[in-house]
Amino acid sequence: MTPRNKVLRSTFAALAATLLLTSVSAQAQRDPAYSAARAAGQVGEKVDGYLGMVGSQGPEIKKLVDDINIKRKAVYFAKAQEKRVTPDEYAFTTGCINMGNLAAGEKYQAPDGSWQTKGAGPAITHSSCP
Repeated sequence: MTPRNKVLRSTFAALAATLLLTSVSAQAQRDPAYSAARAAGQVGEKVDGYLGMVGSQGPEIKKLVDDINIKRKAVYFAKAQEKRVTPDEYAFTTGCINMGNLAAGEKYQAPDGSWQTKGAGPAITHSSCP
């Protein structure tokens, strides 16, 4: 196991409970525009912990994605400081968890960069995801 994988796995164990609770409350408070864009397959989760646009989208979707990602980045920086990990490690771990929590039919970015639609099985995640 590489040193990066060891750090990610230990980070994951420490963050999993917190992130799952945060994820549940965040889902309950979703912006209707975000929910609509997600349901329409216009946006999807990326393993780096950020939201991405699926294909070419209009300026309103870009603004939505940018706004959500700015908010996520602020949370990642704050939580990373608390947990004594880098913001990138925290974001990556969150991305792995977010991809694991996708519902069937939602979009996500596979490790090869392609956009996939979650089926009945698990999402295809990065090999470093726990």
